[in-house]
Amino acid sequence: MRVAAGRSAAVVEGLWVSYRHTWRATLVSSFLSPLLFLLAIGVGLGARIDSGGPVEGLTYAAFVAPGLLAATCMQVATFEATYPVMAGIKWFGTYRSILATPVGVPDLVAGRVAWIALRLTAVAAVFMVVTIPFGVSSGPLAVLALPAAVLTGLAVAAPIEAWAASRDDEQGFVGLFRFVILPMFLFAGTFFPVSQLPDWLQPVAWITPLWHGTELTRGFMTGAPDPLVPLHLAVLLVLAVAGTLAATVTYRRRLEP
Repeated sequence: MRVAAGRSAAVVEGLWVSYRHTWRATLVSSFLSPLLFLLAIGVGLGARIDSGGPVEGLTYAAFVAPGLLAATCMQVATFEATYPVMAGIKWFGTYRSILATPVGVPDLVAGRVAWIALRLTAVAAVFMVVTIPFGVSSGPLAVLALPAAVLTGLAVAAPIEAWAASRDDEQGFVGLFRFVILPMFLFAGTFFPVSQLPDWLQPVAWITPLWHGTELTRGFMTGAPDPLVPLHLAVLLVLAVAGTLAATVTYRRRLEP
């Protein structure tokens, strides 16, 4: 077990060394864009929305900030589970080089998932610090929003990683972002309650990982956890674990002779 953990840690270390040369390119998508969304929508537009009354008992900034936290982790996780996977398998072939060492496919996948978790932790931590001046967090439970957001990202990243490892090219990634990630971002409870959707569309939002993640982060940040916390956690954990196991299978099919 320790040996396997060490091999996975070596994968994480390699990814970190690579990231040190490219981190500046992620500043806008990982940190600046969520802040601008919060300022423009949560604070700017929120001032007008608040004049009409609270949203689920919250100011609009307090409502939208947890959704943006979960959605940001989803978006960062999606990127980490698509183009870097294609680069490692096809464009640069670094994963085949890694597998020429004592590192095996399970170690590689575990290292990849651990790296994504670290990236999401950094993104979520910075986001939560930035929101402090806006007063959108309430009570000691707010700290639990960070692991909830990270888990949301992993629940999205792991299945996508499994799928990306089976692709021959990157053409499907544009469709993924356009027809899956963007609709989740807009309609899974980030900017308005899902109850405002048409009746036939609400169940679609309920089965998305972002809705479960948003409900978790919003409940923790506002100090009023959803009674369905066990359900939300179970759905996200199942997606993360099942996706990781599936990624091990697709990586083996793609990389092992």
